[in-house]
Amino acid sequence: MAKTGNRIIMTIDLSQVGKQVGDAMLRWSDNSNPLGYHPIPVISIKGGDGPVLLLTGGTHGDEFEGPSAIMRVIQSVDPEALQGQIIAFPALNMPAVATSSRVSPLDGANLNRAFPGDYGGGPTAMIADFLETQILPLCDAAIDLHSGGKASFFEPCALPTQTADLALAAKNMELAHLFGQPLVWRLGAHNDSRSVNSAAERAGVPMIATELGGGGGVDPVITDQAEAGIMNILRHLGMIDGQVQHPTHAPKMVEIRDPRASLYAVAEGLFDRALSAGQDVKAGDFAGSFHHVTEPERGSIRLTVPQDGIILAHTNRGLVSRGEMLLLVVQDVDQAL
Repeated sequence: MAKTGNRIIMTIDLSQVGKQVGDAMLRWSDNSNPLGYHPIPVISIKGGDGPVLLLTGGTHGDEFEGPSAIMRVIQSVDPEALQGQIIAFPALNMPAVATSSRVSPLDGANLNRAFPGDYGGGPTAMIADFLETQILPLCDAAIDLHSGGKASFFEPCALPTQTADLALAAKNMELAHLFGQPLVWRLGAHNDSRSVNSAAERAGVPMIATELGGGGGVDPVITDQAEAGIMNILRHLGMIDGQVQHPTHAPKMVEIRDPRASLYAVAEGLFDRALSAGQDVKAGDFAGSFHHVTEPERGSIRLTVPQDGIILAHTNRGLVSRGEMLLLVVQDVDQAL
């Protein structure tokens, strides 16, 4: 079993009232920084008594809508008007954010596949352990903001975990509805247990993740929606004043029922896509052409959708390799928990 401790320490005191800005100090000796630390920015806004909300972005370093929405929120909230505390890590995997990379340049690891982590492990394992053992236990709710990064584009959605604890699952789903996106991706049997969602489940903390488009930049419309969703959850938790906005229609709920429903690259080549995220599809629908651009003597292939469903995401890359996701296809699920 991994040990836990305070390998990563913070330059701020989370018990202090008011707004503080500092670093979580990732002490990892390498050629770029042999005796110092790799800074992970942290912001605490603490007002009166109330819930503690954790906001994380930049878990993958090439996803920027979430960090932008977090920065907007922390600059707009008045500590004197806040009931409770916001703990924000807008660039949780700062080494990856600094290089616009999905994985950390320090060890090549994927933070959202590193939980529960190891305080005595590599830098990514240390961040995961720090969040799971030192931060999440302080919190009453959490939001981890993702998008498709440079590699893919997602139809914007909230991601609650269908936990074995039905009361926790209901709270997760409530947060997903309050976030306000018309699509909810329920994380069920095919959810990865090494994610922030699973860390929150182990801590018993109500939590959602998000997917907010993608492309490696900041989409203004989607980022506006993310900011509005966070503010609505703050109102729901009683942390700020204002009317809670409840969706007028139940969101569409989807889930990965079968990973084989998605479409993957059959070889190295160019995917000439015919479909986009958000579209309903049937098995056999034309998905696009696959061109062997590196072997132009080979004829192009006509690709079709493997199973009925909804396209949750599509690749954002041109040239792809065998096994890469081209279309992520999910299915409708019953709205009832």
